[in-house]
Amino acid sequence: MSADQDITGIIEGEELRSLISHRGKMILLSRIKTYNKTQRSLSAEYAISPGCLFYDPELGGIPSWVGIECMAQSISALFGIISRDEGEKPRPGFILSISNLELRVPFLSSGTVLRTFVREDYRLNTVLTYACEMSGQDLSVSYPVGRADIMVMEAIGTAYE
Repeated sequence: MSADQDITGIIEGEELRSLISHRGKMILLSRIKTYNKTQRSLSAEYAISPGCLFYDPELGGIPSWVGIECMAQSISALFGIISRDEGEKPRPGFILSISNLELRVPFLSSGTVLRTFVREDYRLNTVLTYACEMSGQDLSVSYPVGRADIMVMEAIGTAYE
């Protein structure tokens, strides 16, 4: 396998929780589908259900802006994978800015799988910008949900357990 190929294999459950700092209902990722450490990219999914923290019964789902946090947690999971594979504990990151935000739907219905894709676009020391995209999957129909550029700062010298 070439070093720049995607690694495909579902990461979920306890392994997923070990990669990010969120806990309980604040975890807005159900699984990681693929990642590529060379290209610094990752694709993940979040299954929308009435048990979701941001579930709104009037909408029958979650507001699409919740996808911003799903994209940010996808970035965090990528940091976690890279740290883990380098023998380090995952470190937290902080959102510095969100730009070029486009939300194409007002909400995501229960039963939808929100798919996120994040790819590092720019890096200057510990400040990174990611191009992020979201799509929804209802039954057999896939549709665009939105996109954003998210700038984050990786914390140095701080790990979480």
